[in-house]
Amino acid sequence: MAKRWEEVQCELHADKAGVLWDLLLYVPTVGFLLLMGVRLWYAHGDDEIVGQVLMFLGFFFLMVGGARVMRRLLVMPSSPIALDINRERIRLKQKNGQMLNLLKDIRFFADHAGKSFGLTGSDEYGVKKQFVFHRNQFNEADFDSVIKSLERYK
Repeated sequence: MAKRWEEVQCELHADKAGVLWDLLLYVPTVGFLLLMGVRLWYAHGDDEIVGQVLMFLGFFFLMVGGARVMRRLLVMPSSPIALDINRERIRLKQKNGQMLNLLKDIRFFADHAGKSFGLTGSDEYGVKKQFVFHRNQFNEADFDSVIKSLERYK
């Protein structure tokens, strides 16, 4: 029996081109914030508090950027490495080997450029989960079929 168009199974792979763009964005930003923060922090003037705020922002962007890069490279244990979509649920296989089923309150958010999409939903325990997928993590045919099958969750 042939699969329906709403049923899609695909594997994801690392998005190395997207990682390069993320590094071009985050490395100068984090470097500037940390260097200016250190400079102002050790100036021992009225700008010491500004230096502390810049240091905080620098380390915050370092954590956010690092997590984003690791998720794109599928390094984090909670990173999805496979998708299985059908009418009842969306199943994600994670890097750590666990299977996650999104069963309720599933929402699909596509960007206008068509380069990424977000997926949210609640698992069988009622815990809300959120994922961001990028076009380069899929084969071209898989990405189009995934988008088509998820349109009903808009």
